[in-house]
Amino acid sequence: MPSPSPLLSSFYERTPQEVARGLLGARLVRRLDGERLAGYILEAEAYDGEADLACHARAGLTPRTRVMYGSAGHAYLYFTYGAHWMLNAVTGPTGYPAAVLIRALLPCEGLARIAENRPLPTRPRPYPLTVPFPGCGETLPGWTDGPAKLCQALCLTGAHNGLDLCDPGGELWIEAGVQVPDEAVQIGPRVGIDSVPEPWLSMPWRFRVKIS
Repeated sequence: MPSPSPLLSSFYERTPQEVARGLLGARLVRRLDGERLAGYILEAEAYDGEADLACHARAGLTPRTRVMYGSAGHAYLYFTYGAHWMLNAVTGPTGYPAAVLIRALLPCEGLARIAENRPLPTRPRPYPLTVPFPGCGETLPGWTDGPAKLCQALCLTGAHNGLDLCDPGGELWIEAGVQVPDEAVQIGPRVGIDSVPEPWLSMPWRFRVKIS
């Protein structure tokens, strides 16, 4: 049975690297019209403060980054490329702007509604993960294997920016799921930041469940 309890704020009051690793296998849950839409987190990236030139906080405190400077365990959603929303979880101490971008999801609840929000690929091609996830088959490339895709699948927009992910009565939270062992985790540089200089370009702050 799914746990109804969100992860506590203390889970997020750590470095973004620790939180990103810890989120692998956790369930991201969206309550939509009384229905649970949920999926296991398969990939996450850490963004670490004003010094990190890949982080939005490099610009300092702005209307856009204000949520990142707030307390840990809140949702930070931003709009990119004029078309897509991205979901992050704020981490660390209040006043220190760090967050984890949730990059990929394996849907496990509310599949029909998720497929309405984000249609299945026309030619699904399953690929196996190294960790079994209860209630799921193999993940489908092209469905929710990207940060914009999972926001579309869960109907997440800027209206959800700043939500408390630790609120058990809220619309959006993360709860305990499957423990992912270290040998099933791939760690490497973050993606989509080609214009960022070193050493930030190559920081090994992307964590993902391995494909077998």
